[in-house]
Amino acid sequence: MRPSEKPFSDGLFRCSECPALIKIPLFSANPPRAAMQQPPQPPQTRYRPYKPHAQPFWQADKPYLHDCQITDGRFRALCYIMSLLAGAINAGGFFAVQRYTSHITGAMSGAADAAFLGDWEGALVPIAVVIAFLLGAAHSNWTILWAKRHRFRSGYGLSMWLESFYLLVFGLLGVALSHYGKIFVPPTLLLLCFIMGMHNTVLTVLSGSVIRSTHMTGTVTDLGIELSKVLYYRRSDNPRLPDVRVNKPKMRLLLTLLAAFSCGGLIGAWGYHHLGYHFTLPVSALLLLFGAGSVGYDVKLRWRIYWRRKKRPNGKRGVISS
Repeated sequence: MRPSEKPFSDGLFRCSECPALIKIPLFSANPPRAAMQQPPQPPQTRYRPYKPHAQPFWQADKPYLHDCQITDGRFRALCYIMSLLAGAINAGGFFAVQRYTSHITGAMSGAADAAFLGDWEGALVPIAVVIAFLLGAAHSNWTILWAKRHRFRSGYGLSMWLESFYLLVFGLLGVALSHYGKIFVPPTLLLLCFIMGMHNTVLTVLSGSVIRSTHMTGTVTDLGIELSKVLYYRRSDNPRLPDVRVNKPKMRLLLTLLAAFSCGGLIGAWGYHHLGYHFTLPVSALLLLFGAGSVGYDVKLRWRIYWRRKKRPNGKRGVISS
């Protein structure tokens, strides 16, 4: 280093005679090329595109159970049992009044045919059947809404309990029908249609108006739609559609619903022919059993709140934690 050159803290020499910077490193006149290069970057990890996890069958197409706390397994079990009971109750209706009380489409067609032929009395019967079914559905849903209004968790269970009570009344009417003749046919028919409306509403509201326990026409239609998707994708030359997917869990559910309804019809026909109207007792007991969990929870909670308020001095109210 010449006397005219002075090192500075930035690692460069500055000549005292020339203010220009001499870009020579302080410790090495010829630095290695590796020191001038950037450090090697780690290889970038290539991630697979994000694919959401397979949704439960009740969320694959539509948001079933949008506001209901129920697990997948319990919902499946409830669907199967309700379809089984629907088949049994429908068979009981045919045993009692020789009419399938859940067939509203046929009732509407019968009313139209009778009205066209001028048989107004014959048209009034299917119209009354439709009205009874409508009132049963409204009664069941009103019970669910009333329970939600009062912050009960047993809206669906309470509707099942009411249905079981009406089934017992149907059994009594059936016994009276067998003893006193045709005078009890109209109230028995209307009560059965009312019960079927209630039965169909529970699962309809619970599933977000997608699954119905008595309406097998809609079930077969949905199954046919899923079957068409399977047949479409079986051919390799058919292009993949982004918004069309085969929902196999839903197909299994619909097939099991059909099988449960058919089994319920067989069990109901056997039960009513061998046990008579006493067969309404096990059907009512099943409905009571399925609704007992939520109804018992509400009863236990309200009883606890009542005793806490009763033990509180001067009747002061406060926040009660459940």
